[in-house]
Amino acid sequence: MRVALVTDYYLPTLGGVQTAVKALREGLERAGHEVVVCCPLAGPSEDPGIVGLPISGVFRPDGYPFAWSPARVRDVLRREFRRRGVQVVHTHSEMFAALGGFRVADELGLPVVHTMHGRIDVYTASVLPAPALSTPLLAWLHHRQLPHRGVRVAGTQPYTQTRTARRMWRLMAAQARASDHVVVPSAHFARKLTGVGVTTPITVVSNGVEPSVLERIGDAALRAPEPGAELRLLWVGRLSPEKRPEVFVEAMRTAGGGVRADVYGDGVARRAVSRAAAGLPVSLHGAVPQEEVFTAMRRSHLLVSSSVDFDNQPMVILEAIAAGLPVLHCDPDLAEVVPDGAGFCTPTPDAAGIVQVLDRLRAHPGEVTRASAAMLAARSSAAVPVRAIEQVYDAALRGAAEPAA
Repeated sequence: MRVALVTDYYLPTLGGVQTAVKALREGLERAGHEVVVCCPLAGPSEDPGIVGLPISGVFRPDGYPFAWSPARVRDVLRREFRRRGVQVVHTHSEMFAALGGFRVADELGLPVVHTMHGRIDVYTASVLPAPALSTPLLAWLHHRQLPHRGVRVAGTQPYTQTRTARRMWRLMAAQARASDHVVVPSAHFARKLTGVGVTTPITVVSNGVEPSVLERIGDAALRAPEPGAELRLLWVGRLSPEKRPEVFVEAMRTAGGGVRADVYGDGVARRAVSRAAAGLPVSLHGAVPQEEVFTAMRRSHLLVSSSVDFDNQPMVILEAIAAGLPVLHCDPDLAEVVPDGAGFCTPTPDAAGIVQVLDRLRAHPGEVTRASAAMLAARSSAAVPVRAIEQVYDAALRGAAEPAA
């Protein structure tokens, strides 16, 4: 097949969606498919498989290039889809690059598969300034490209209690309605979409790491901390409120010694996290090449995920599986991602809950070793599930070929 992956996320940076898109591209190409990735770029790409979309000269959220204007984005996508004979458009975001993909696919009669990677209701509430004022503008801009008429989201779910949340779920539901098929990486997110009335076919397909990542990591080692030895912790992700890095730093403050942490990533909360971590055994490394993160994984005992009710399937957990690194997580929903016996869910989602687990693991380091062994046994589950995505594409193509009722 000839597939276009369209995303608003800037591929050269670290991040879950960026990593997932790169992994999917590599997996599909190794399976013999032709793939082009269309995304906003700050400069020209030397990779013929990546098409840079026009960007705003003024607006750069979190410092990343922003696809703009909608008309210019559509012009590039239209040209590339035709030139490359694209058969399936697979979008991976909810802003103007992806929306341009929807519009051009509709013009050309191409099926659209949409992967919903994240909870934009939580993201906008945590990151946007004055979300009660900024989310209506975001929803209106989205509606101008992909109409929301007729989409209703009731406040009957725990995650749709506020007007702002309902506005963002309506946006997600409208994008799902415009898709031929929706892919989500976790069953708990699929249930939430169904709960707001989405009726488009939804398939749960795990993300995966690039085949080359498994090869580069090589034979991962068993983590076996000695009794009384310092536990080496790793936190990787966007330094942003919805990821709750400050909760992890507070846990490091109250842990009482015996632990050391490395934090990788950048974002709007970088300055606040740096201030909070001052004087603690916490090293902030900023945004770094992926290879440096893998090196840190190899020397760590435990990956910590502090987000709650936001992440659907953090790519860093899949990378931890590939590296044989056990996971401590605060969100019970993420137990779906962590292999059986390979992780530890905190009893409460706050810093005290993290400290309680760390105290236990310091006292009983054999638990870390057993979790690492379980993670190593599950390494193959981190690979890109190419066959499952191929089946989704086949279903979308069959649906597009069927005459309208």
